Amino acid sequence: MNKVLLVDDERIILEGISTLIQWNDFDAQLIGTARNGIEALQFIKEQQPDIVISDIRMPGMDGLQLVEAARELYPELAFIMLSGFDDFHYARKAMQFGVKHYLLKPCNEKLIIDALKEVIGDLQQTRKKEQFMRHMELELAKALPHAKEQFLKELVTNKMYGQRDWEEYRRLFHISEDLGYIQLILLQLEGSYEYEHLFAVKNIAEDVLGSSIVQLGTTIGSQVLLLLKASYAKEWLFTRLEQIKRTYHEYYRLDLTIAVSDTATISRVRNMYHDTLECLNYRFYLGEGAIITTNDLINLRSDTPSFYFDEGQLSFFMKSGDWHSAESEINRYFQELSECRLDTAMSKSYALSLLVSITRHSMQEESNDYMPTIAKLEELHTLRAIEQYILEVAQQITTTNLQIQQKKHSSIVERVIDIVQKHLDQSTLSLNWIANDVLFMNVDYLGKLFKKETGEKFSNYVMRLRIEKAINIIESSNDVKVFELAEQLGFGDNPQYFSQVFKKRTGQTPTEYRKSPSISE
Repeated sequence: MNKVLLVDDERIILEGISTLIQWNDFDAQLIGTARNGIEALQFIKEQQPDIVISDIRMPGMDGLQLVEAARELYPELAFIMLSGFDDFHYARKAMQFGVKHYLLKPCNEKLIIDALKEVIGDLQQTRKKEQFMRHMELELAKALPHAKEQFLKELVTNKMYGQRDWEEYRRLFHISEDLGYIQLILLQLEGSYEYEHLFAVKNIAEDVLGSSIVQLGTTIGSQVLLLLKASYAKEWLFTRLEQIKRTYHEYYRLDLTIAVSDTATISRVRNMYHDTLECLNYRFYLGEGAIITTNDLINLRSDTPSFYFDEGQLSFFMKSGDWHSAESEINRYFQELSECRLDTAMSKSYALSLLVSITRHSMQEESNDYMPTIAKLEELHTLRAIEQYILEVAQQITTTNLQIQQKKHSSIVERVIDIVQKHLDQSTLSLNWIANDVLFMNVDYLGKLFKKETGEKFSNYVMRLRIEKAINIIESSNDVKVFELAEQLGFGDNPQYFSQVFKKRTGQTPTEYRKSPSISE
């Protein structure tokens, strides 16, 4: 409803316009009148109307002075000016202040209504534009973190990205120009972890490392990658990396292996990433749960050709039950291992490392059943035979994980439904709240999972339950008030919005529904 203030020093005109126009017919409400500009300006400050219909010639402060003073405070305020003088000077000056409507007295009811309709139309268009811009800003704010994550992933893995691309994206993401030297931290989840543990590790690391992170972090398979400023002492960094490992282990009873690159400029970020992957490949020798730097590899390296493979994607595919993708990763692993032409013992060593990694993705009670499979590698004499054997073991584990994931997803959605039932009366109930504060999950992942299993968006589901409960309350208690219903059903102190939603879903307002024959009988 558009609020209107009427200003004129002639009482008869105030009363005439007030009573002649049916304000409600034009989505307007006359909220007050004033006899001069000074009185009107005070009213505007207190009540903040949307539209002012004002005479120009008034004592104390005239209409033009009122427009000038009010527009300084409220630039969006709309004016319709009335004047008994056919003077172009007044019209021109009014237009300079942004007034589009200048009506000469005596003006009939139709002229005022036409001007009022046009002003209201302009206001509605402005509000739609503002609403659209706010919506776009919110959507961009949601998308920006995902865009940053994807960019870092592309920067370290895609050979097509270079210094020029970095400069473009740095400006887009508002990243400080003077990065200087940086360092990569790669955190590898060990053991039987869940998909949401990736986000937990990322949140813990960002909280512990704080402002040392260069606004960029991402997940790649079973790993979390962070970009740090290299402006901190080694002792400071390693103390905090130990804290990250300790915090994660306290919450989830699982280990993290952390790889730390050397320091370099952003132009060498891809090489730094490969260095951290090589560090992780050596955890087979150094043990899981370690913090590994490139210095730790000096005594382990030899003249043997280097082979490293990022098992993160394979780990993710097996945990999620995606056998087709997991099979492709294993095939690629053995293709690259074959191309290195390592000696038999070294090739078997890498194959053994892969098999041990694969068996870790089985259920805890089944992991011992796969121990004999490790010894069987010694009986196989060709790389192809080893590959086929590992594919068979991986397929069994991946198929089992798929069945577990399907059951797990159902239990998560059941828990979400239970939370909704218990908190339906709370205005803070939202998918964000459940994901971040109750289940500690990624909100996008939870939303897609809920939609996939229920066939309904979370917001629609909550709104439907609230309206169904409102109908039950109305049918069982004829004297319930609309504002009471709004409070009981999570709409807080906004009964008007509750009524709009109720009418949209039932075709009637709560009051109309309560008075309908089926209820009154």
